[in-house]
Amino acid sequence: MTAPTLIALVHGSADPRSARTVREIVATTKRLRPGLRIESAFLDHVPPDLDTVVGRLAAKGHSEVVVVPVLLTSAYHAAIDLPAVIHRANEDYAEVTVTATDVIGPDAGLLSMLDDRLREALRLARVRELDALVLAAAGSSDVRASASITRVARLWGQRHRLPTTVAFASAAPPSTGEAVREWRRQGKRYVAVGSLFVAPGTLTDRVEELALEAGAVAVSQPLGAHDGLARLILARYSVGALELVQIPA
Repeated sequence: MTAPTLIALVHGSADPRSARTVREIVATTKRLRPGLRIESAFLDHVPPDLDTVVGRLAAKGHSEVVVVPVLLTSAYHAAIDLPAVIHRANEDYAEVTVTATDVIGPDAGLLSMLDDRLREALRLARVRELDALVLAAAGSSDVRASASITRVARLWGQRHRLPTTVAFASAAPPSTGEAVREWRRQGKRYVAVGSLFVAPGTLTDRVEELALEAGAVAVSQPLGAHDGLARLILARYSVGALELVQIPA
């Protein structure tokens, strides 16, 4: 029995660094699961979209697809865009069963990835002391999505026994600059920012720029092609693939 194809579905960005990072994430995931067919597709900005990828698979005789949304919250893209593209793919290619898993975030497994990326940033900046953290994310007008990021920030702070707050690149306050300045107003001098983004782009550039201008001592890179992210994608895939198994009555 052939395993269903895994499609990593990413938001997408016009910034070429984003697509390059997605290719690296797929390569890392393939390394951890050799023999599994893994593709990528994008919700917006760049090709290919999900329908195109499913069409290619249908033409090659593939009959089952598990879509893993590489999204960090259950905001608009997960709640509205995702069901729409899954429905379209199933409508356009009736010979292929296309199902979607839960998004990859928020998940406690993200904390170790954040730690690794922040350690890299602290090492490069030669910083050995911290007294506050800021967790930066894309931002959403969906209050539930924002609340989920706040919960991740709280867990991250507890993990390091450091006061931690959130900041957003768009859609909701505060910005990273505002968050860092508030910590400094309270007397914190060694404030680092963790970037809760999948890939680099305009938003992460802005996050870093505002944070450093406000006095942050270090800003981490996005999660990128981290083994932990690949393992999380594969874990979501395994659940989705199991749900496709037909159990005799």
